[in-house]
Amino acid sequence: MSNFAFLAAEFPAAHESAVAAEKHAASDPRAAVFYAGRTVEIAVKWAFRNDPGLKLPYQDNIAALLHEPTFRRAAGEAVFAKAKLVNTLRNRAVHEERRISDSDATGAVKELFHVCFWLARTYGRASKPPDGLAFDASALSRRDETLKKAFAHLKAQQAELDAKNGELTKLLADKVNLDQALKTLRAEVAAARRASEAVPT
Repeated sequence: MSNFAFLAAEFPAAHESAVAAEKHAASDPRAAVFYAGRTVEIAVKWAFRNDPGLKLPYQDNIAALLHEPTFRRAAGEAVFAKAKLVNTLRNRAVHEERRISDSDATGAVKELFHVCFWLARTYGRASKPPDGLAFDASALSRRDETLKKAFAHLKAQQAELDAKNGELTKLLADKVNLDQALKTLRAEVAAARRASEAVPT
C-alpha cells in the first residue's frame, strides 16, 4: 500500500504525483525526485489558493511561495526545511546532468511524506491521516522486488521451455535418423526380395 493513500480523497492531484514519486524511487531516482518536487509544488499552491491566511508573494514560483513568511509560519520550520530540500533536489534532477542517487530519491520521497502529512492534517476536512502514521520505506522497494520476482519467474519458465525445445529437437533428430534407418532397411529388404525372386526355386 502507498505511503500517500491518505491524500487520495481530498488531494487527488497531490496523491497522483506523490504515488508516481514513490513508484519510481526504486527504479528511476531522477523521475522520483522530479515527481516529489512536483508534489510539493501542487501542495503548496493548493495551500495558497485555499488558505486566506497565506499572502501571495511578488512571484508565484515555488521558491518564492516556500519562502513567503506567512507560509513558513503556517508550515513550521521542519516542514519548510523538508519542502525546500525536496524542491532543491527536484531542481538538481531537472537542470543538472549529474547522477541522482537512490538515496536522493528515497530521501525526497520520505521528506515529501512529511510535507503531505502536514497538508492533510492542516487542511483535510473529511479525512485526516491518523496521528501515529509513519513513513514506510519498504513500500519503495516492494515494486522493485515484485519486478525482480516476476523476472526470475520468467527466466525459469524460459529455461524450462528451452529444455523442452532441446528435447523436442533431439526427438525430431532421432525420428529423422529412424526414418532414414527404416528407408535403408526397406531398401535392403526390397533388394533381398528382388534377388530372391530372380533365383528360380
